[in-house]
Amino acid sequence: MTQPLMPHATASWLVDNTALGFDQIADFCGLHLLEVQAIADDTAATKLTGRDPVRAHELTMEEIEKGQADPDYRLKMLKGPEQVRRTKGPRYTPVSKRQDKPDGIAWIIKNHPEISDGAIGKLIGTTRTTIAAIRDRSHWNIANIVAKDPVTLGLTSQRELDALVTKAAKASGQEAPTDTRLEGDREALLSQLRAEREAASREADGSDEGTTAPVEHTAETLFKR
Repeated sequence: MTQPLMPHATASWLVDNTALGFDQIADFCGLHLLEVQAIADDTAATKLTGRDPVRAHELTMEEIEKGQADPDYRLKMLKGPEQVRRTKGPRYTPVSKRQDKPDGIAWIIKNHPEISDGAIGKLIGTTRTTIAAIRDRSHWNIANIVAKDPVTLGLTSQRELDALVTKAAKASGQEAPTDTRLEGDREALLSQLRAEREAASREADGSDEGTTAPVEHTAETLFKR
């Protein structure tokens, strides 16, 4: 059964403002009967401020009246509490990484000035005010801010950053930049693989030259003693 958003506070209000039985309140709030008894006797560990389930649109007065008229009646919730979903706005960043945000913002501003402050805010999870302060170097900690790749800092993924860069470049009429950071490593790797393949080929050729041709046996050689 769906429970009210704040079951203990709701139980406290029902105890103080209705004639419902403790078992009915416990059933509605998803609590143990002894918990409701403790709330009623003011022996709970913390004094609770009651929460009105009627004003919260979780219960109607008609439903409460039905329960008061019939001790065996079980209250039915009008609607469950709405689940909070993050669909818009800046992303959540772990506390341990929040100190790295200014460095990541500075890197984007330096390397991709075509990206808007709003887009940076959504990518990194920060405010326009902070971005503007870093951009015009009025940030309170600007002396200690060092531009660092936000992907390396773990503030975003390479795919998200690339997608944002491409989108911003397209919006500004520019050609999307090509990431050349790994070109040197790629060429070195290709050269190494090419050299290894040639060495393996030479080794194979050498082993073939060192082997003797197979002897063709005839009936005479097979049975010769």
